[in-house]
Amino acid sequence: MAIKVKFFASVRDEVGAGEIDIEPVPQARVRDVWAGATGRPLDPHVLVAINQSYAGQDDPVADGDEVAFFPPVTGG
Repeated sequence: MAIKVKFFASVRDEVGAGEIDIEPVPQARVRDVWAGATGRPLDPHVLVAINQSYAGQDDPVADGDEVAFFPPVTGG
């Protein structure tokens, strides 16, 4: 299996892809998935969801999970 990684809005534009699959790594965390997908550290302001539930950068990710990254929501 694999981890499905999705990027939305300005994060998608920054990364240059909307969706990729990466191979799972034992004991992977959200920040590891981001680094594996992009090759750089995760900005603390980027929002994350695992399997459509909000998550933190240190939350574990398992084989078969879907991890989504999107920019902070702003409004006014």
